[in-house]
Amino acid sequence: MNAEKSNAHGIVESPEEVLSTLSADGKRRWLYPVLSVGKFWKSRRVVGWFFILIFTLFPIIKVDGKPAIFLDLLHREFTFFGLTLYSTDTILLMLFLLLILGAVFVGTALLGRVWCGWGCPQTVYLEFVFRPIERLIEGREMKRKRRDEGPMNFDKAWRKVLKYSIYLVIALGLAHTFVAYFVSWESLLLWVRQPPQDNWAFFVMMAMTTGLILFDFAFFREQMCTLACPYARLQSVLIDSDSMIVSYDPSRGEPRGRRNRKQRKEEKAGIKLNLGDCIDCGACVRTCPTGIDIRDGLQMECIGCTQCMDACDAIMIGVDKPVGLIRYTSENILEGKGAKLLRPRTVIYGVLWTALLISFVSVLMGRSTIDIDVGREVNVPYMAMGDGIGNNLRFRLQDREQDSQVEIKVVEPEGAEIRVIGATPIELKRGRHTRIGSFVTVPREAFEDGNVSALFEVRSDDGRVEQARFNLIGPSGDSE
Repeated sequence: MNAEKSNAHGIVESPEEVLSTLSADGKRRWLYPVLSVGKFWKSRRVVGWFFILIFTLFPIIKVDGKPAIFLDLLHREFTFFGLTLYSTDTILLMLFLLLILGAVFVGTALLGRVWCGWGCPQTVYLEFVFRPIERLIEGREMKRKRRDEGPMNFDKAWRKVLKYSIYLVIALGLAHTFVAYFVSWESLLLWVRQPPQDNWAFFVMMAMTTGLILFDFAFFREQMCTLACPYARLQSVLIDSDSMIVSYDPSRGEPRGRRNRKQRKEEKAGIKLNLGDCIDCGACVRTCPTGIDIRDGLQMECIGCTQCMDACDAIMIGVDKPVGLIRYTSENILEGKGAKLLRPRTVIYGVLWTALLISFVSVLMGRSTIDIDVGREVNVPYMAMGDGIGNNLRFRLQDREQDSQVEIKVVEPEGAEIRVIGATPIELKRGRHTRIGSFVTVPREAFEDGNVSALFEVRSDDGRVEQARFNLIGPSGDSE
């Protein structure tokens, strides 16, 4: 058993490494990942800037009069490319969220944390926006590390001030774009032009959002992936030995070791050494944005960014060896067992996701264009009116497609009548709920054991008809 030990300052150190971003005494270990520009990095840059573009444009682009994505929490409306889901669409919203979760399950089972490395906003903005600015202002990684570890001076100070000033401007832009998904750009621009005291809650919210974004990308950084994000923990149960992940090939790379000049000449001459292809240069470790050594196998901190693959391929080309010592592969392929795309895990995940998709489409296609919610007003249960029994009801109506005028009729039971409180026809605004009071009278003989099922019909001015049933109450058979 490894015993704990204390350093020169009397601080108890861990006997082994706990996290790549922590030192032995538990303090933050700042990372200075070296940029490795290779084919995977170039592909990720294209994908990353595509995601940045659509993230910026979705609140601006209009589809059917609304932003492409608009999560209107105030009015409980959620719009996705012209499709608006309301708070009453509980099943659809649940299925939509389950579809996203199911896609994560399927994608992780097949490709590990590919989303983290290629599409996650944390990785995309950090690697293709914030770190390039940092390299431009403060220089390459080793120079920046030496400057950070040294005392404060004018050169260090002006670079920091300039960097964080640019970061603040970018954080403001990201915060406004993010909030636009929930309140729309039109509302944002209106509030920005008004005095802060008129919309103080907005300014407080924007300041907090900007501060959180600045803190994340300027200071917290990779710890969002290694400490805060739960996805790293989930991957351990979502992947298996056939999942395609970023992996080091030990059968080819071990035993690793550096070559002296004589050994390099012997290798070029075709003489085999008792060494693997890994020259133990450490390039894969220096370039890793979470500070791990991929040669130790799959680790929770690996985000699948492929920087180690680009770094290793460049080294392999330089020493006249085949690329792919670190590559996308699976544990079983590395062990010579072959690849399996279809396996119990992926089949089950795929079948469940397909079932969810079919259910979502079916419910969506069967969704009524006019939503009807019938309830009983809080007063006396019913009123006896000669030969009839009256129920005081309230209707909550919503036209999901357009502005319209509607009328309410009672179809069953025979002889029933409805009197709507207010003007008729009823004016409905698209997506907005309208509350209507009414009084329904039903013949006494229609009741059986004090109940009768009534069928209501809502007809719009363009011919659309929706129906809803509601149970009316009245006297039981032995009541007068």
